[in-house]
Amino acid sequence: MIGALGGSYGSSVDLSAMLASVVNNIICKVAFGKTYHRLGFRELLKRFVDILGVFCVGSYIPWLSWIDRLKGRAHKVVKEFDDFLEGVLEEHLNQKRGEAFDDEESQNFVDILRDIQINNTSGFILDTDTLKAIILDVLVAGIDTIYTSLDWVISELIRHPKVMKKLQQEATEIAQGRSMIHEEDLEKMKYLKAVIKESLRLHTPLPLLVSHESTQEVNLMGYDIPARTQVLINAWAIARDPVLWEEAEEFRPERFLNNNIEYKGLHFEWLPFGGGRRGCPGVQFVVPIIELALANVVYKFDLALPNGVQEKDLDMTESNGITVQRKSPLLVIASPRF
Repeated sequence: MIGALGGSYGSSVDLSAMLASVVNNIICKVAFGKTYHRLGFRELLKRFVDILGVFCVGSYIPWLSWIDRLKGRAHKVVKEFDDFLEGVLEEHLNQKRGEAFDDEESQNFVDILRDIQINNTSGFILDTDTLKAIILDVLVAGIDTIYTSLDWVISELIRHPKVMKKLQQEATEIAQGRSMIHEEDLEKMKYLKAVIKESLRLHTPLPLLVSHESTQEVNLMGYDIPARTQVLINAWAIARDPVLWEEAEEFRPERFLNNNIEYKGLHFEWLPFGGGRRGCPGVQFVVPIIELALANVVYKFDLALPNGVQEKDLDMTESNGITVQRKSPLLVIASPRF
């Protein structure tokens, strides 16, 4: 991605597409041991996520399910994804038969799941459908949310040049003349972490967290909540609540410099990854990817909008869906800083 930006020679590039591609490659490399550059795979993933985010009338009023016309589309996507995952599992199984994987460093996520399934050392049975569901969860939850978070934070930095300059100054000091910022440098980049947290506050990847269900009847603030009630947490609204946040609609990373709010989900005014036992299990994987990609982009390049568009005029319209993405792609002109 850095090479592609550097080779754009001052012309306009679709940074949104670049971010989507690099995140797709990282997740696939970790999960499968290789990247999938085929357009069909990314298009299939997009159709799957789009269907997840569609409101289904039939789920709430069964006799009106014919209105949705989603069943046919859903079955088609499921069949295509199932065929893809079957091929992935078969490929890894054949590879395991033909090669010895004594080095744990050479294993990818599917290899580890296959070992659990075949050797059954975990004490529970991992059937093939469950295995495929876990892989699908990694793809859907990983690629879409990471790419979306990067897209929004860079958009906010372009709209706030002073914040961008401050972050670039931190990156320059940390890099000390090296060509790239490395993962071990990230712990020292306090302002980088504050910028990302503030962007996640304003642009929570999943505005309505994954739905929960009450396990027992409870009286909450005078309301009787029956057991098995579906609960949706509006993390987007909480993070913009003026009662909880000063100048809630403003992008101010400094608010995260002098507090102890972390990603663990114990501060209920800020829940980009949910909280409690149902919080996102991939936080420790997701956050370093976002930090490392953002740190190197701002360290290596100055970003400007094409056609003389002013920073304050950047279109920040949101699209509808299970994840809130930019409605229009982020087009930029990247100029090397060194």
